[in-house]
Amino acid sequence: MDQGLRKCKANYAPLSPVTFLERAAAVYASRTSVVYGGASFTWAETHERARRLASSLLSLGVARGDVVSVLAPNIPALYEMHFAVPMSGAVLNAINTRLDHKTVAAILRHSGAKLLFVDREYAPLARNALQHLTDKPAVVLIDETGGEYEELVRRGDPRRELPELDDEWDSIALNYTSGTTSAPKGVVYSHRGAYLSTLSLLLQWEVGSEPVYLWSLPMFHCNGWTFAWGMAARGGTNVCIRAPTAGAMYRAIADHRVTHMCGVPYLFGVLLDAPAADRRPLPHPVRMLTGGSPPPPRLLEKMEALGFAVTHAYGMTEATGPALVCEWRSEWDRLSPERKSALRARQGVSVLSLGEADVRDPRTRGSVARDGRTKGEIVLRGSSLMKGYFKDAAATEAAFAGGWLWTGDVGVVHPDGYVEVKDRSKDVIISGGENISSVEVESVLYGHPAVAEAAVVAMPSEKWGESPCAFLVLHDNTTAITEEEIVAHCKNNMPHYMAPKKVLFVESLPKSANSKVLKYQLRAHARAICNSSSSTTQMNKNTKPPPSRPPRSQFPRSYDNTHETEILARSRL
Repeated sequence: MDQGLRKCKANYAPLSPVTFLERAAAVYASRTSVVYGGASFTWAETHERARRLASSLLSLGVARGDVVSVLAPNIPALYEMHFAVPMSGAVLNAINTRLDHKTVAAILRHSGAKLLFVDREYAPLARNALQHLTDKPAVVLIDETGGEYEELVRRGDPRRELPELDDEWDSIALNYTSGTTSAPKGVVYSHRGAYLSTLSLLLQWEVGSEPVYLWSLPMFHCNGWTFAWGMAARGGTNVCIRAPTAGAMYRAIADHRVTHMCGVPYLFGVLLDAPAADRRPLPHPVRMLTGGSPPPPRLLEKMEALGFAVTHAYGMTEATGPALVCEWRSEWDRLSPERKSALRARQGVSVLSLGEADVRDPRTRGSVARDGRTKGEIVLRGSSLMKGYFKDAAATEAAFAGGWLWTGDVGVVHPDGYVEVKDRSKDVIISGGENISSVEVESVLYGHPAVAEAAVVAMPSEKWGESPCAFLVLHDNTTAITEEEIVAHCKNNMPHYMAPKKVLFVESLPKSANSKVLKYQLRAHARAICNSSSSTTQMNKNTKPPPSRPPRSQFPRSYDNTHETEILARSRL
């Protein structure tokens, strides 16, 4: 059948989200592309600025496959680099601005970044990080009033011939999942995967032409869940704000008539608890895509009453953003508000770019029953998943065991095929949209001289969704020590948001026969404390304590469960 048929330039072009900008410049040339404070650009201008910057990157010696890192909030420069960097053939690495300098240094070292763009606000953070590096990247300062970045844009040649993309499997972005005390993992996206993920999410979230998108979600989170590229595909307007404060979000929604925005459930509280002086009436219902910890149905009801139409998604960095979306069904409109909120809190069905999503028994590898009760691990596969972990073939192979990406999240499948997450992996705590590895927090806790054993689990938090809760066994000869002292120790050795919000001193940690900490028991106790108005930093006298600890020699302080949990310690939306 294929005799005489061949692939050529006329019938084949590598898939890349960069082409969305080229099309936007031709089709939506005069439409507003980016708004930031008093500045605004059209799609023709954004396209030209991106080409100019790509030209300057090549002049600086940036070559195909080089990593270009960025440390900046949601500003036009970071948006432009989502196109300019891959236009030059390089790979974009947008760094989480909430990390501490040691983690930033680890990312720069591991990625081998050739250039580092730094917003002036984060210059001290970058300066401290660079002090830890022997081979330092060249630094370009981003200043809203001009500076080095604008000079690169100004002197670039928009007519310069840029490298063609020969293979859609080439890398477009490098996003890191975690770090601090363990080696950070770099997740590599392909042009093809980013393209497919972008189109898939636009379709399933039903984003129409000329949306007005508010950047309340950091662009460093999975490239803004691919919406950095997606707005160009729809000729939309990107409304940039430096920080998602209540006043900034309400002003942006009212002034620019925002139609779409994304954010973790933490932003719900910011919007709901805003003082009257910060509030502005919504010009129309605003569609909001949320991910992370499942939002409580009551919270969804409050957001709906405020004027936000919330869609819940589930994803992870390795999935190029969202992997499951709770598609709404028209027949659900007739249900009670409570029932509708419960349905919205589910994670839903696979995005269109995935080949399959399933919940499987990790022992038998078979699919679980679709009864809404039988638990298994959520698994994914498809072209929109990551290429793998940068410079870590062993971890890549383990992540894709058996032809699936094993997420480490426990879920069930309802009879209608919708997936619901029942428990997060024991290593990852999602707090305000940030992903915290319990293993990393435990490592810092073990650095305190009084701590003999430590276990960290997620505790429910109305404000953050989840927050770290630490259970500590102290050395026998320890004198008086307080929760405040432990928290201060953590904040001195890691980003503040990772520090435990609750510290419980216990006589022993519950363990299995093979010496592994039974974290599900600790999570249950943390939930009980959260629901109790009489909780203190000691075990509740009315609560049965964990089993007595066998002789200490059976449970050495240095017991390491990293091998078991490595596949699970990944970043989620």
